[in-house]
Amino acid sequence: MSHPEADFWDRVYEGDAYRFGLAPNAFLVERTGRIAPGGRVLCIGDGEGRNGVWLAGRGFAVTSLDQSPVAALKCAQLATRLGVGLEVAIGRLPEYPLPKDGFDAVVLIFVHLEPEVRRAVHAAALRALRPGGVVILEAFNPAQLGRPSGGPPMRERLQTKADLAEDFAGLEHVVLEETETELDEGDGHRGPAAVVRLVALKRA
Repeated sequence: MSHPEADFWDRVYEGDAYRFGLAPNAFLVERTGRIAPGGRVLCIGDGEGRNGVWLAGRGFAVTSLDQSPVAALKCAQLATRLGVGLEVAIGRLPEYPLPKDGFDAVVLIFVHLEPEVRRAVHAAALRALRPGGVVILEAFNPAQLGRPSGGPPMRERLQTKADLAEDFAGLEHVVLEETETELDEGDGHRGPAAVVRLVALKRA
């Protein structure tokens, strides 16, 4: 039986259009140099694949994980269209099995979850990250509430610096900030936005 959230995202992603566009997230592009060349990358909540496919096109070995079968199909179609290869996986964390120390980077771009689920997903991400690996994350913070540029309308699903400092306490934080940005990511994210950003290294 499918999960209600997977069903919700199936409805969001149905149709030919790509809800959040085809271009990768700008913060991810800016910070990709932190990932070991040719390294294994796990993109959690990768949706229709704009980030995972872009990374795969730059020589990384990418696993694109999302709970929505509709999104996964569109991710695979995008990869085929652009002539790149990646693993497309359908599943929900923390239940989905991940190899311990299996990835050089974990990418979470606008993944918004209930607090207890968020903490469990972040813990699973840390277990899957190799020593010396990097987490790259961007999400909406509570100042985003009421803005039309994207994000869930529930305060508890938005993330703060304090949330991420606690969830990733064992890592070396290269970037941990709440800031304003201008989003241009398809119809789903467009306009001024309040975000939280993290780049953090797992000590070797």
